[in-house]
Amino acid sequence: MPLPFLTADRAFDEVTDDLPLPFDDRDRWRRPYRPGPWRVAMAALLLLLASYVLFAAVIIAVAGTLGAGAVCFGVALLIIGCALRLLRVGAWVSTYGLRQVRFFSTRTAPWAQVVETRTVQQPVRWLGLPRTVQGQALVLVRRDRPGDEPTPMLTTHSADFLGRPAAFDRAADGIEVWADEYRHA
Repeated sequence: MPLPFLTADRAFDEVTDDLPLPFDDRDRWRRPYRPGPWRVAMAALLLLLASYVLFAAVIIAVAGTLGAGAVCFGVALLIIGCALRLLRVGAWVSTYGLRQVRFFSTRTAPWAQVVETRTVQQPVRWLGLPRTVQGQALVLVRRDRPGDEPTPMLTTHSADFLGRPAAFDRAADGIEVWADEYRHA
């Protein structure tokens, strides 16, 4: 089974001046970086929990309580869905625009609405929790929201980049290349 998110870093490592965006099919939504170890570890723990709940559902169903077994099976499916959604969280790019996928929402900014993408020093949330620390963020300034604060797309202290500053720089540079390529097109 191909796992396209595993090739994202390798593709950006091989960037040359001839080919600033190393993907053949640019119309597909793709994440220009690999999911970070914190995100993958949380998803793995959720999948481990789901396996225990599925095992409990089988035991409950075999014991004769099919309704309770079905409820446990539903809970396991909910946990699996949460793990998969957690792996999809992040910034995605295509020729259509820049998409920010969060756990409960998804926002897409067409390239025509993007004024600027830049990396700034600012207080950022640590692993998405309310606690803030000083870090870097890739912010998006949109044309259709001139008075709003710039939207942080990536931060150095998110689940993808905590402890990986080089990966953050590479991902931010990649998104900025996409923005420069398609913002004026």
